[in-house]
Formats: sequence, C-alpha cells, structure tokens
Amino acid sequence: MQLADYLHRIHFTGTPRADLDTLCRIHRLHLAAIPYENLDVQLGRRVGFDLEAIFAKLVRSPRGGWCYEMNGLLAWALEQIGFRLTRLAGAVLRDRAGDGTIGTHLALCVYLDAPYLVDVGFGDGIVEPARLVPGKFRQDDFEFALEQLDAQWWRFHNQPHGGAPTFDFRLAEAAPEALADRCEWLQTAPESGFVQNFVCQRYVDRELRILRGRVLRLIRGGTVEQRSVDSKAELTQTLSSYFGIELDVPSVVWERINARHEAWLQTHAQRA
Repeated sequence: MQLADYLHRIHFTGTPRADLDTLCRIHRLHLAAIPYENLDVQLGRRVGFDLEAIFAKLVRSPRGGWCYEMNGLLAWALEQIGFRLTRLAGAVLRDRAGDGTIGTHLALCVYLDAPYLVDVGFGDGIVEPARLVPGKFRQDDFEFALEQLDAQWWRFHNQPHGGAPTFDFRLAEAAPEALADRCEWLQTAPESGFVQNFVCQRYVDRELRILRGRVLRLIRGGTVEQRSVDSKAELTQTLSSYFGIELDVPSVVWERINARHEAWLQTHAQRA
C-alpha cells in the first residue's frame, strides 16, 4: 500500500499537502477515477474493511466500491498526507427509519480551518468537500444542503437526482462494530437495496453517470439523458466505456438484473 500508487490511480500530480486545495483536488479526482459500485454484492462476494483488500481492488484493479471501501481508502490516503479526520457513522434515511440506520453509510469529517464533510462514497453526493455550516450550497450544477438538527446530529440533503435523499451523522468517531454490523446487513439481507439492485455511479467532467439495473442516466447541466441497457454484452461495454470497469458480467448477474427490470416494467404498466 503506497500513497504514490493511489495518487497515480486518481491522476493526482504535484506534491500533496494537508490543505484545502489538495483536499478538493483529491476529492474530485477520486470521484472521476474510481466508480461507486456494488458489483461484489451482486456477485455474492463478501465486502469488508480490510484496507489491503480494498487497496488491491480499487487501486490495483479497474474496479470501484461502495461507501465503506471508497471512504475507507480515502481516509487512509488523507491520513498518509497528514490530514486530521474523523470517520463518521452515517444513517441513511434516519428521518424515516430511525436509529437502526446508524452505520449504513461511512462518511468523513476533515478538520482544516473548519470542519469539512468529505464523502466520495455516496455515489451521487457532493462533488468536493463541504464546509460544515447549515444551509444550502451549490457545487457545479447540483444543489445540496446541510441541516443542524440539534447539538449532536447533522442532516445532509442530497441533490434532487440522487438515489437516497438524506443521511444523518454525528461528528463522533464511528464505532467499528456499528459499521461492520450494517455492512453485513446491507450485503446479505434480502430486503437490502444493495442486494436487490445493481448500481454503478461516477462523476466525471461535470457529468453524473448513474446505472441502476438496466437504466443508464447521464445528468449534466440540469438535463437528464436516459437509455436502456438491453443485453449482457451491452452491460459489459457500458461498464467499460462509462465507468472504467473492465469486467465480463457473469450471465447469472445479468439474468437477475434483467428479471428485476422486467418486474419493474410490469409494475409500472399496471399502475398506468
């Protein structure tokens, strides 16, 4: 595990320093180079917190990962550079489902002149670090908001095209067992959205690319282009050309994705 290899993977040039400019550059470059994806969950491969395994997957191979991997890798890299940070146990949709969601997301808080929310692991969330102050803020073509709920809890409001609209967090260091418990649930429980749906997301050149099941959406400048992926070969090609993932999608994964898509189409036809 060499910092230079990570910086090469995200195409960072120059000397990294523990300052806001470096933090913003790394945040954007990470999003552009390493996609958010849950392919391992779909393949039935267990995902954990071992940094060497995460490094091998995200840095040494043309793959991405989900929040525990993406922000886990970023936290390691930032600490190597000299940043001071806290790992946060995010609670996705806590406003609807309660405290049982604590640990369903790993985010970071980096301390510079002020605390900054740092998050390359939400898939369709912030583009660069967000100073931790209440209110709306805009990054590129997307509008987000931070809300201080009380003395402990904050709420992040995602941009309108995002999959999950909110997650809550406290600035206390995340309890590893809480993250591990929710990580296990998210990749094994039949009702987990990560088990039910394949997702891949990448933010590059001011364009947010979202692939959910067979639906590819390209969001740029306030416009949304949408198309359907109609074969296993096309899915493999889409992963390569839009997300930089070189993987021949197994037939069993494509069959599951296609079956869910057909069921979704049937449900919508019945509602129409």
